Order: sequence, then C-alpha cells, then structure tokens
Amino acid sequence: MTEPAPPRRIPIGLTLATLISLGILITLGVWQIQRMDWKSDLLDQIETRSEAAPRPAGEILALAAGGEDLGFYRVSLDCPGLATAPFVQLYAIKDGQAGQRLISACPVSGGGYQTLLVDRGFVPDTVAERPQVSPDGDAPVAVIGLLRNPDPANFVTPDNRPDANIWYSRDVAAMAQTLGAPAPAPVFLLAENTSNPDFPALEPTPLPGEIANRHLEYALTWFGLAGALIAVYAAVLRRRWKP
Repeated sequence: MTEPAPPRRIPIGLTLATLISLGILITLGVWQIQRMDWKSDLLDQIETRSEAAPRPAGEILALAAGGEDLGFYRVSLDCPGLATAPFVQLYAIKDGQAGQRLISACPVSGGGYQTLLVDRGFVPDTVAERPQVSPDGDAPVAVIGLLRNPDPANFVTPDNRPDANIWYSRDVAAMAQTLGAPAPAPVFLLAENTSNPDFPALEPTPLPGEIANRHLEYALTWFGLAGALIAVYAAVLRRRWKP
C-alpha cells in the first residue's frame, strides 16, 4: 500500500520574498515607461525650441511669471563687456576631455530679473590661459543661445569652492553672488556663439551631442527579470511538489 502524497503547501517565506521582489521589478519597469514618455516629450521640446528663431531673452524670462518652464528656449541678448567680464569656472568634461565652462553675468530685464548667467563655453585643461578680465571693457557682445535649467547636485557631486573659483554644480544664487550679479534669473544662457573672438580656445556647447532615450530598453530589462523570477519560482514549486 502506497503512502499518500504530502500536501502541497505554499512556502510562505519564499512566496513573500518573490512577491516583494516581483513588485520592485514591475515598479521599476513601469517607472522606466513613464521616464520614456517624459524623455520623448523633452526631446520634442528641445527640437521645437532650440531650432526656432531666437527671441529676446527678457521676453522669454517674463513667461516664468506664468509658470512656464524656460528650458531650451532659444534667445538673444546683448551683453556689454562680456568678452572681458569676470567669470566663474564650472568643472566639465567634453568629448572625454576635462576642463571648465566659463560663466559670466549679463544684465537683462524681464520677469523681475536683473541679470542672467551666461555660460560662455568650454575651455580644456590643456589650455593654461583664460580670457583676460577687464572691468573697463564695455564692448557689447550679441549672444544667441539656449536657456537651460540648472541640474541639481547629487550625493556624488563635490562641494563647490567659491573661494577658489572651483565649481562642480550650477548654483545660480551662489555664482551670482560671487559675480556680484543682482536678482539673477533661475536659468543659464548657454551660448551658441563665442563670447570672445580673441580667445578661440573657448568652445560654445549649448547642447550635448546626443540625448539618448533608452528607457524602453531599461523597462524591458526589468520586466524580463520579473518574468525570469516568476519562472524560477514556478520551477522551485514544481520541484517541491514533484512526487
């Protein structure tokens, strides 16, 4: 006479761990789908705004009063003495090369702001010199570029060192204070054209070369891991219940 098969019991611990892990994986997959939609809208916004004819910076800054996101608007602005203006140096990497982006202040009127910080471009570390600063220089520089929101610093971003003019994050208020710029707008103007023709090492770079949108790939990865987890869990149950 054969013994009855033991009851098929669900392993509580394994099941709870699987459900928790499954929930995390699916949540990450859904989040990446949401990020994909956000990135698609952002890329559409960048293309539409950055390829439009430039509008006066003050006119665009005035839109901030209505809650408008100012990022990637293409604007024009006349900056007296910008070629010889004081600047702060923001650490940056361009095409695998370390260097600094030079940021100066420019007067502006619009949206209740008085100044706009202008990112004049990138200078590699291999270039020892920097543009000459002259407080008496007032030659106007016509700047065309894109407005960009500052990226917030994160836990791996080094602290800014204003005393040494070494910056790792775009802190509008602190940079404006260092430059003596009153009532700064909350965005930067990244120049498309050089602000100092006598200093050719300065490379204006208003946009990165490519903004990837790989969130669908990431989402499929998370969902694939979720499916693999279900398969492993089912295999474990089948082995436990196998007579």
